Amino acid sequence: MASPLTDRVVISGIGQSDIGRRLGRDALQLTADACIAAVEDAGLTLADIDGLTTYPGASQAGPGFSGASLRDIHDALGIKPNWVAGGVESPGQLGAVVDAMMAVAAGLANHVLCWRSIWEGTAQGSGRRQGYGARGGRPTGMMGWQLPFGATAANLAAMQIRARMIRYGLTREQLASIAIVQRTNAAMNPSAIYTDPLDLETYLDARMVSEPLCMYDCDIACDGATAFVISRAEHAAALNHPAITVEAVDCAHHDRYTWEGGEDITRISSRWSTIWDRTDFTVADVDYASLYDGFSVFVLCWLEDFAFCKVGESGDFIADPARISLGGELPINTAGGQLSGGRLHGFGHLHEACLQIRGQASGRQVDGAALAAVGVGAANSGTTAMLLRRTR
Repeated sequence: MASPLTDRVVISGIGQSDIGRRLGRDALQLTADACIAAVEDAGLTLADIDGLTTYPGASQAGPGFSGASLRDIHDALGIKPNWVAGGVESPGQLGAVVDAMMAVAAGLANHVLCWRSIWEGTAQGSGRRQGYGARGGRPTGMMGWQLPFGATAANLAAMQIRARMIRYGLTREQLASIAIVQRTNAAMNPSAIYTDPLDLETYLDARMVSEPLCMYDCDIACDGATAFVISRAEHAAALNHPAITVEAVDCAHHDRYTWEGGEDITRISSRWSTIWDRTDFTVADVDYASLYDGFSVFVLCWLEDFAFCKVGESGDFIADPARISLGGELPINTAGGQLSGGRLHGFGHLHEACLQIRGQASGRQVDGAALAAVGVGAANSGTTAMLLRRTR
């Protein structure tokens, strides 16, 4: 069994700009750097690119949330595409990548450039981090019911953690494993934002953001861009590095789009995934996992929804940090994730998975990494699950 994408598309090129807490650089330049790097990595020129797609397009959900739009890159790089797509209403942050894969598989384009750029660190300055919808004026829609009461994503994540503590016995000591392991991983990533060692005592004594969620449970606003080239499968033969095959994809979203109004606040929309029905591989075959960590609790949800453990047992699964560390049973987020590596909003997770499968994650390489699970998105934003392997 194989996905319809498996024999038709590959991830042929990957690229990233400089990553930093507050780089003070133009967001379009960062995006162009990542895009050009991805095209060169794919062994192509800009003239070869005939498709463009991005998330979230021209949307500006908060200061710095959107770097360069589709129109920006189209005009700046002089690309003449036959197919374009860009927008925030997609199956999570990786919706643009899924769109690119489907466009290539359908024959609408041969090589699609897709990117995600963000410059929250510089745009928001050194003051208090601004949440989504903090754009001035009267909040509307869902935000109209949240912002007047000071409710932000951190509050909702805290509710999710508390609910898991009550229902499943999750402890802060267990949750700490995610932040501690990812900080250790970040020390092996030259692009990571925070690399100072983190131990359990420091985690437990940290400032609370919204109890029981502390500062080490939250992702780090930064500046950076990540880009990919999705190509027709036959282009793999022309590459000077391994191509990445898309073994399976799942983007199910059955619940409401309001996080707190969904069926179960302890879980996210990845619980509807049927990705193991789309492949002959099993969960035991996974060598590495890139799991979305906008807040640490999301990693627990992804562990359960990929079936690495049963629902409610993820706290016990990670209680021993060695299990999810480099060299352990299931290494996760080897670049530091968003908690330490920086908030690249899902695209960073896919980038690291590609490096691992290509055997190019210098200093943090998972031995024999052949199959990667990538889970991006959380809460009410939609989710994308992927299985990636090296092209045979």
